[in-house]
Amino acid sequence: MKELWPMIASVLGVFTIMAMGALCRRRNWLDQQSDHSLANLITKVLLPAYFLSRILSGPQLESVTSAWQPPLFGFAMTTVGFGLGFLFARTFGERVGLRGESQQRAFALCVGICNYGYVPLPLAERFYPDAVVPLILHNVGVDLALWSVGVALISGSKDKGWARVLLSPPFVAVILACVLKATIDVAQIPTEIMFVATQLGNCAIPIGLLLSGAITMDFLSDVSWMRSTAIPLSAIAIRQCVLPVVMLAVAYVLSLGTSMQEVVVLQAAMPAAVFPIVLVRLYNRDTTTAIQVILWTSFAGVVLIPLWLLLGSLVFSL
Repeated sequence: MKELWPMIASVLGVFTIMAMGALCRRRNWLDQQSDHSLANLITKVLLPAYFLSRILSGPQLESVTSAWQPPLFGFAMTTVGFGLGFLFARTFGERVGLRGESQQRAFALCVGICNYGYVPLPLAERFYPDAVVPLILHNVGVDLALWSVGVALISGSKDKGWARVLLSPPFVAVILACVLKATIDVAQIPTEIMFVATQLGNCAIPIGLLLSGAITMDFLSDVSWMRSTAIPLSAIAIRQCVLPVVMLAVAYVLSLGTSMQEVVVLQAAMPAAVFPIVLVRLYNRDTTTAIQVILWTSFAGVVLIPLWLLLGSLVFSL
């Protein structure tokens, strides 16, 4: 219980910041007109600064293999998630209420990808500081999977969405930071530059969580997510029961290094990501199904995230 309580407290802290964002939306202190500007600020300034500061100030990568292992794992496990979600939707969809391609594809996309940014990053800094850089690299692979396999899944056709990742400021920041880390002495970088990157980066997660909470509040106003239980229970079973077991088993069999094991434990514990609903809306798939998956797995995450963190720590003796 002594080990479990700090995890519960940290998870509650993360969700409390999201709740503050929801309150800001409710009180109209953070209105929908500001969402686009804040999203641009986070994506184009704050997250790149966060990645630069954390990678440059983090531990040295041991080898090229250690640099490529996290994104490969992230891409592979996210693809597996999409595949299992789609297989379930096609096989059992009619029985649980996923009637038609629109609902099935929305379910598969949302259940297949975990919340890989705003929730696990602060938990990594709290419990597994050495895993922050591998987690950032892991998330590059998740992004690539989302914009390639994920876009193909939700659209029903091939798309070059992955090109958006390669041209995005966060991806460029990760590549630049890794190149600098491997080629120069980080101590040579002017302290003023590191100070700016660190201070801007420190704003990325709190503002991102506030914005996520505000957007979640928009979902809560649509009571359609409360109309059934079969779809939410199926989402929780796949996202937060089956996929964590798969991820932990793969990491155990492959005998990944300690920092990568910590990344896997964090990612295995996560609920569904919020962002995929943007793609669901973009491709005119069923929004209600997406909302059900996102909200119910997030609610379940308050309990399940600490439990999976504890279980993963015991499995890998972290």
